[in-house]
Amino acid sequence: MKRNKWLNMGLSLMMVSAIAAGCSKTSTTTTPTATPGASSNAGTGEAGKKLTGEFEIQYFVGGYGDTWWKAAIDEFQKANPDLKIKQSAGAKINDQMKPRWIQGNPPDVVYIDGAGANARTMYQDGQLMDITDWLKTAKNADGKNIMDLFISKPEEYEAGKYYDVPLVFGSWGTFWDRAEFKKNNWEEPKDWESFLAVGDKIKASGKMSVYIHTGVYPYYINGAFLDSATVAANNYDTSIIKKINNMEEGVFKSEPVMKALDKIIQMRDKGFIDKGSVALNHTDSQTQFLQHKAAFIPNGLWVENEMKKDVPQGFEFGFIPSVTQEKGGKNVAIPTTATMGIAKKAKNPEAAKAFIQFIFTEKQAGKWAEATGALLNVKTNLDNTSASNLAKTAIKSYSSPETVVAPEPVIPEDLKKVRNDSTLALTQGTITKEEWAKRMEDEAAKQRAKLKK
Repeated sequence: MKRNKWLNMGLSLMMVSAIAAGCSKTSTTTTPTATPGASSNAGTGEAGKKLTGEFEIQYFVGGYGDTWWKAAIDEFQKANPDLKIKQSAGAKINDQMKPRWIQGNPPDVVYIDGAGANARTMYQDGQLMDITDWLKTAKNADGKNIMDLFISKPEEYEAGKYYDVPLVFGSWGTFWDRAEFKKNNWEEPKDWESFLAVGDKIKASGKMSVYIHTGVYPYYINGAFLDSATVAANNYDTSIIKKINNMEEGVFKSEPVMKALDKIIQMRDKGFIDKGSVALNHTDSQTQFLQHKAAFIPNGLWVENEMKKDVPQGFEFGFIPSVTQEKGGKNVAIPTTATMGIAKKAKNPEAAKAFIQFIFTEKQAGKWAEATGALLNVKTNLDNTSASNLAKTAIKSYSSPETVVAPEPVIPEDLKKVRNDSTLALTQGTITKEEWAKRMEDEAAKQRAKLKK
């Protein structure tokens, strides 16, 4: 599962995609048509210099598996025969590599995903290289500007400065089984009004719960429900997410956040939320969802690939980025990007940059979608690939004017934990929305004080 980043409390859309370990590998058999070939600079660094020396890549293996990584690195190795590449990978790689980062002996490039990985924390700890100037003009292996290909732009941890780039573009959202809905004549939700209407029908049927989530990892419901509701309540102005990321004083008790919390309360008070959710981890909640014990689940695009061994015959994933917009409103996509960064103390930064240029291509985007069911952060067309229908539907929805793609919420781990605990308490009715806001404001003040030191 996707997951939370450098010091994550134990876990990370979804849509793509959790997100934890326990995921299997998928092979890729179909190559996208009309795919650009490798360019003449695929085996060279800046200014055409041949890449040599040792080069180490750290990547987490979770819901997306490692099939794509191994294939892409193998291709890069063949293009750079004089480069000695080392792969440091696995489900627990973040914890295993942490001592080396602390000691100042990191790998050259790191995929920042999985339990124990947090890009903002790495930035705050001075572990990532400032890649601003390079990224502004960097071209991929096909000669295209990388920045022009991004679906989701890099986070600015400080004004105008980049320290990592989104590699995976996942999206939180709400999922259901389209086949089951057709069978019961339940309408698929398009907005908050229709979600509530069909929720009432599902509850009245007594066949299953309406909404199940992973109470052990409440950031699922935060990402798939609360954040999109906040943007929608802010008249689709995504700047509210940047205010949250910057922990601006008062943002957590602002009107858009309060209105978003009201929707959780409304869903809770209607009895939609499965009471057993509080004790479920991501795998348990996803399994119960697949077994039709609940109609809806907040998750990421990775869920199809992560649970592929358990998906029942005939199950058809339905997906919408958000259900919290009012009738006639736009979808709000909350990204679950997993990023890549170059270590500030990288021993071979030239090879690190060349590798990033090598993988941010339409060719690799197609291969990633086929291998993982998720989306690489590259604008492309997946119609001529063997990617899943879910991935093809997702990539098209992000190009639609009816979808607003917000920045990814990225807050410090301590604040994230407070938010997770507070949201879970709100779903259970043990705190009020005002108490939720106070907890967040108090912790945000502590985090701002730390940054000033």
